[in-house]
Amino acid sequence: MMRKESRLTGIAAKTAGLLLAAVLALSAAGCHGRKAGAGFAVPDAFDTDKKLTVTFWAKNDTNKTQTKIYEKAIADFEALYPNVTVSMRLYTDYGKIYNDVITNIATGTTPDVCITYPDHIATYMTGTDVVVPLDELMDHAVYGLGGSGLMFDSPARDEIVPEFLEEGRLGEHWYALPYMRSTEACYVNKDFVEALGYEVPDVLTWDFVWEVSEAAMKKDKKGLFKLNGQKVLIPFIYKSTDNMMISMLKQLGAGYSSDEGEVLIFNDETKDLLAEIAGHAKSGAFSTFKISGYPANFLNAGQCIFAVDSTAGATWMGSEAPLVDISEDKLVKFETAVRPIPQFDPENPEMISQGPSLCLFHKNDPQQVLASWLFMQYLLTNDVQIAYSGTEGYVPVTKKAQESETYQDYLSRAGEDNREHYQVKIDAAELLMAYTDRTFTTPVFNGSASLRDAAGYLIEDVTKSVRRRQKANDAYFKELFKKVNSLYHLDQLGAGDTGEEGGKRDLGPLPAESKALLTGLAVIWVLLAAGFVSGEVKKRRGDG
Repeated sequence: MMRKESRLTGIAAKTAGLLLAAVLALSAAGCHGRKAGAGFAVPDAFDTDKKLTVTFWAKNDTNKTQTKIYEKAIADFEALYPNVTVSMRLYTDYGKIYNDVITNIATGTTPDVCITYPDHIATYMTGTDVVVPLDELMDHAVYGLGGSGLMFDSPARDEIVPEFLEEGRLGEHWYALPYMRSTEACYVNKDFVEALGYEVPDVLTWDFVWEVSEAAMKKDKKGLFKLNGQKVLIPFIYKSTDNMMISMLKQLGAGYSSDEGEVLIFNDETKDLLAEIAGHAKSGAFSTFKISGYPANFLNAGQCIFAVDSTAGATWMGSEAPLVDISEDKLVKFETAVRPIPQFDPENPEMISQGPSLCLFHKNDPQQVLASWLFMQYLLTNDVQIAYSGTEGYVPVTKKAQESETYQDYLSRAGEDNREHYQVKIDAAELLMAYTDRTFTTPVFNGSASLRDAAGYLIEDVTKSVRRRQKANDAYFKELFKKVNSLYHLDQLGAGDTGEEGGKRDLGPLPAESKALLTGLAVIWVLLAAGFVSGEVKKRRGDG
């Protein structure tokens, strides 16, 4: 008996060990990785004889011109460094890049260079040796920004717009370089505003936009809107409601989050803002992209007065827009004015800085990382920056490009045509350059992406609710705050925990792909454990 019991105990112990390993593996992957990436020691020299492949994940909106710019940049870079091949994978959505990176962290197959956002990088950084801190690379005399050993004219550190460069610093280190920058703009049907008896100010206020929007809601006896003679009119449409809520709170100096990651959004100012929005949503004067559709389409059809979208979306805005997305018979001719987003204090405007950044991932081969860094830097050269910014209302991230003769000539030709020099697009770019020192970013920490999503959800929910004839009263807001806090796991984000020193946060629900991967891993571990037990039992039975 004693011999049988000891054997069974041994089997149980081994099985328990297997299951424990499974749990640990799933735990590591389930929290999207572990600590921030380790430092990178720059090699003494770049080995130009070694064949290397750099994997580059990029995003475009099915814009063929952007794709060609990427392709030309890759070809030009490969001509300078014949031993390097750049393999590009294009996405149409930043969220999909984020999901795939998270999934690939678990399998150790991240790209080498990725276009992404700092909020996303903060999550990537929770994985050990995943994201490369860029400090040493940026300052390296030979291969750093403006380095002496580069085969191309790279911008020096002080030639990058400082506000944009600062956005890539997470904690004490840089983990990203800016690639392109945009802000939000309010695209205004100036003809409609004047038809209602108003003039478009240089800086819009929230009170002005709400007043004009409500004034536009009058209908005739046939039920058509008097302003446009149509059945449809949504005077004010905001594309990104997370930016809307964040910007309103910033302008008021109200709580959103602390630099350390403490959630501050559930406050009286937020409730008051949502109550104001609810009133205009109830009247039909306000809606959102997620609820009604793309603001540009309503604007261009004469069904919207104020359309807030990114300056990068300027090529879709206006009746002469090169990328207009509705049929010609639906277009309504009007003059488009480009203004900063509405403000509470027009003398001290605040507008969000946004746009893609570039990050670098650790690999076992230092030469691979250095090659990736060189390509990442190449994307900041004048040729790439100026060409890409010309496709939409983006702004180059370097002063070197912005101040170049080529870019200044591009700006001076605004209105010359309705494609490369489309007036609204160049107006949008100049808007950001004029207000760069008035832009802001939100604190970045592990979980900040979830908080951003929650900010937008608050506006979306209140807009939907009042349309369903729910009352936006104190009881409603109390329940809404509670629901959002739980839905986005914000109650599990704690102050003083940025993820850099091993702090843990619930990051919200994993992407579907990651869930599938982890489920598959769990099944594999269980099958392995079951197979081991079965084999051991048969073996013991054979022993007698």
